[in-house]
Amino acid sequence: MSGRALLMWDEAVTQYDFGSEHPMDPVRLALTMSLVRAYGLDRAVDVVAAKPAGDSTLRLVHREDYVAAVRAASADPRHADQSYGLGTVDDPAFAGMHEASALIAGQSVGAAEAVWRGEAAHAVNFAGGLHHAMPGGASGFCIYNDASLAIARLLELGAERVAYVDVDVHHGDGVQAAFWEDPRVLTVSLHEHPRTLFPQTGWPEETGAAGPGEGGAVNVALPAGTGDAGWLRAFHAVVPELLADFRPQVLVTQHGADTHFEDPLAHLAVSLDAQRAVQEACHELAHEYAEGRWLALGGGGYAVVDVVPRSWTHLVGIAAHAPVDPESVIPSSWRDEVYARTRQLGPGRMTDGLWPVGFRDWSEGYDPADRLDQAVLATRKAAFPLRGMLA
Repeated sequence: MSGRALLMWDEAVTQYDFGSEHPMDPVRLALTMSLVRAYGLDRAVDVVAAKPAGDSTLRLVHREDYVAAVRAASADPRHADQSYGLGTVDDPAFAGMHEASALIAGQSVGAAEAVWRGEAAHAVNFAGGLHHAMPGGASGFCIYNDASLAIARLLELGAERVAYVDVDVHHGDGVQAAFWEDPRVLTVSLHEHPRTLFPQTGWPEETGAAGPGEGGAVNVALPAGTGDAGWLRAFHAVVPELLADFRPQVLVTQHGADTHFEDPLAHLAVSLDAQRAVQEACHELAHEYAEGRWLALGGGGYAVVDVVPRSWTHLVGIAAHAPVDPESVIPSSWRDEVYARTRQLGPGRMTDGLWPVGFRDWSEGYDPADRLDQAVLATRKAAFPLRGMLA
């Protein structure tokens, strides 16, 4: 296995663009890559551009009629078929939509192939993590579900156990749906409670299809307002035990940055420093339980200047075994680019001033009257016994 990490990047992924009024501004991708370069991380990884996912790959997850509908909307956005979720407020149709979406999917699939074949220890596609797209429809800013496609490709290549851990503020519903009945895939999602946030799914009782899939889905529904200590406590109360039991051959993680307290579309209160701590934890868990095979994806994140570039640059640094010091001062060249592109002032350091972040481990006991602990208990009681584990 190569010791170097892959960073999947093609400038054309910034053409995944729903328009100037849409919160998913592709400048977040461009600024992330610029910050990666400003820290010299592009020299610590192998930067690779994979081919777009072809129809046979897309059909590993998506229905043929849906792919055809995306192609049609891509060619003429005026005729987008809303029955497929296309041409909606969340997923406006745009020229070249199929090509941009297939390119992002291709990066995740190519990354999965490289990790499985031992060509790289770790791989990052921060343009990916589009976890809401369903087999037959677009949803939640997501056209093709690159995370599901990467996992499906791993299974096609012979993987027998793939774990997917999603820490985006929104439930990873599309990935859960794709593998609802498949015991070879364990999906774990930590997200804001469905009572208060799209897509209104991800209840702890959602544990996989009856039969072989039972216990294959695990959901932690966090109370709105959860901050660093609670978020890290919930992650460590659920994820390490599940991975120790499942022993995945590959760990796929989704690192949506929209858990941040500055994110305009959600209601958690997590800092950049806690996001970095979870990224480090995922890296360590990949080495502990998956022989180091780790595919890390981006996802949501709508504080496109202050949060997303810093969070995903940390992710690249961790995957490259060249972590960025949270206290480091961000190069002025990058801040100049931020102002030139956005007329906003960029952040000055790679921290929110809270590093290192502390939390109380679940093993130290829990408070049944605490809302965060109630959420963790609900997950453990619903899912753990189905896997033969103690709640």
